[in-house]
Amino acid sequence: MATLRERLAIPVLAFGGILMAVMQTVVVPLLPDLPRLTGASAGAVSWMVTATLLAGAVLTPVLGRAGDMYGKRRVLLMALGTMTAGSLMCALTSHIGLLIVARALQGAAAAVVPLSISILRDELPPERTGSAVALMSSTVGIGAALGLPLAALVVQYADWHAMFWATTVLGAVGTALAWWAVRESPVREPGRFDTPGALGLAAGLVCLLLAVSQGGTWGWTSTGILGLFAGCAVILALWWWQQLHTESPLVDLRLAARPRVALPHVAALLTGFAFYGNSLVTAQLVQAPEATGYGLGLSIVATGLCLLPGGVTMLLLSPVSARISAARGPRTTLALGTVVIASGYVLRIADSRDLWAIILGATVCSIGTTLAYSALPTLILRAVPAGQTASANGVNVLMRTIGQAVCSAAVAAVLVHHTSLVAGARVPTLHGYLLAFAMAGTVALVACAAALSIPTDPASRETPRTGRPTGASRDEALEGA
Repeated sequence: MATLRERLAIPVLAFGGILMAVMQTVVVPLLPDLPRLTGASAGAVSWMVTATLLAGAVLTPVLGRAGDMYGKRRVLLMALGTMTAGSLMCALTSHIGLLIVARALQGAAAAVVPLSISILRDELPPERTGSAVALMSSTVGIGAALGLPLAALVVQYADWHAMFWATTVLGAVGTALAWWAVRESPVREPGRFDTPGALGLAAGLVCLLLAVSQGGTWGWTSTGILGLFAGCAVILALWWWQQLHTESPLVDLRLAARPRVALPHVAALLTGFAFYGNSLVTAQLVQAPEATGYGLGLSIVATGLCLLPGGVTMLLLSPVSARISAARGPRTTLALGTVVIASGYVLRIADSRDLWAIILGATVCSIGTTLAYSALPTLILRAVPAGQTASANGVNVLMRTIGQAVCSAAVAAVLVHHTSLVAGARVPTLHGYLLAFAMAGTVALVACAAALSIPTDPASRETPRTGRPTGASRDEALEGA
C-alpha cells in the first residue's frame, strides 16, 4: 500500500507546476504602475517580463539535461529554490536592476514541468502515467488563469511588495513539499555535461527571443534586430555542428530529427502560438474602452476572472484527455485539441462583443489547449529512451515558449496596423482583433496537420518503475523511436 508521501507526490509536483505559471503572470497587473513605483522607464520595466522569458527558455533544456544526468529530484529542488529566491529578492527591493535580475531567477521555474513529467514516467506504473502527465501539462494554463486575478487583487488592495512576499511563501512551501514527497529517480543518462553546448544554445536563444520580443519596439528592420537574427543564425548553426560532433551532447539532434520526436516539437511550437493568442488578445479586448464600440472597459481583476473558467476547465478535463490518449493514442488527442482550439477562435470571430460569448470562446480554446498540451509530453515519452525524457521534454517546452514569443510579436504587429482614434488616443480596431483570432486559429489547424503527420508509435512493453523497454538495450530503444 502506498505511503502518504507516495500518494502526495503527484499533487506536490502539480503544485510546483502551478507555481511556475503563477510566477510568470503575477507581474502583469503591475506593469502599468511599475515606472512610477520604481522610478524607471517603461522600456526598463518591460525587461521584468523579458528577463523571465529569456531565462526560462535558456534554462529549460539545460536543466532538463542536468536532471537526466545528475538526478531529476535534485535539479527540480534547485529550480524551485532559485524561483523562491527570485521572489524574495523582488519582495525586498524596488530597484529596477535588482528586480530584473530577480525575475530572471524566477525563470528557472520553467524547467519544473518537464522535470516533473520525467519523474512521473520513472516512478509511476504505466496505467497511472497518462493521467498524471496530463495533469502536469495542464498546470501551465491553470496557474496562468489563477495568477492574473489573484495578483490583480493583491495589487489593488495591498502594497505591491505583498504579492512577492506571498509568492515567496508559496515557493518555500512548494520546495519543502517537493523535498519531502518526491523521491529521486534511479534512471540516469551517464556522461559529461556539455558546457559548450549549453553556452552556445543559451547565446542563440537569447539572440532569437530578444529579437522577437523587442522587434516591435526597436523596429523590425533596425540594425540591432537584424544583427540579433543574423547572430542567432550563425550561433545556432555552429551549435548544431558542435552537437553532432560531441560525445555527450546537450541535445541528441539525431534523435530529435526522427519524425516521432521532431513533429511533436513542431506541433508544440505551433500550439504554443495558437494557445497564447487566446489569453493575450482576450485580456486586451475586454479592457478596451467602451467608446470603441466593442470594448467592455473591464478592470484587470475582472479581466482575470474572465480567463478563470478556462483554467478551471483545464483542471477538470485533464483526466479526460488522458483517457482519450489511452483509448485512441496521444496523436489523436493532439489533433483533436488543435481542432478544438481553432473552433474556439471561430466562436471568437462570430461574437467578440458580448461578455458571455467572449468567455465561452476563451474557454473552448482552453479545452483544446488541455487536450493538446496533455498529449505532447506523452508523445515525447513514447519516442525517447528513459534516460533522455527530461531533456527531450525540456526542448518540447522550449518550443512552446518560442511559439508564445512569436505569437506575442505577431499579434502586436497586427494590432499596430489596425487602429482608430478614440478620445484622442490610438486603440486597436475590432477588425484587428478578429484578424489576430483568425491568424491564431489558422496556426492551430497547421498544428493539427503536423499532429496527423506523426508516425504511429510501434507497440512497446515497459517495466512499471523505470519506463525502459523490456529486454531492449538503449540502442534498440533508439531504433524504435
